[in-house]
Amino acid sequence: MLRVGSNARDMSPFIKLASKSELPPDNEAKEFTVGDKVICVANVNGTITAMDNVCLHRGGPLGQGTIEGDKLVCPWHGWQWDPKTGEAAHNAAAKVAVYPLKIEDEDVLVEL
Repeated sequence: MLRVGSNARDMSPFIKLASKSELPPDNEAKEFTVGDKVICVANVNGTITAMDNVCLHRGGPLGQGTIEGDKLVCPWHGWQWDPKTGEAAHNAAAKVAVYPLKIEDEDVLVEL
């Protein structure tokens, strides 16, 4: 529902996640808090992706994991995730949410 005096452009579903300078370096992951949600941002060979930070196995913090090849590895028990699709490497039916990202000027925006 639009507020009186607003237009659709004011209602963008994208919100600021971080500044470009805060993004993880190549082949690393990092956690970011947006409201009451923690997002895992992974940089796999220069491709930046955002996904839920909670591993489906035992709730491990994916943003504290490591990048091996093109997978994000949970630091707790080694479950591997595809940061582009959110799928577990061993079972495509096990999936965490993946969020669209965009960069505007120096801001990194996420759509939750």
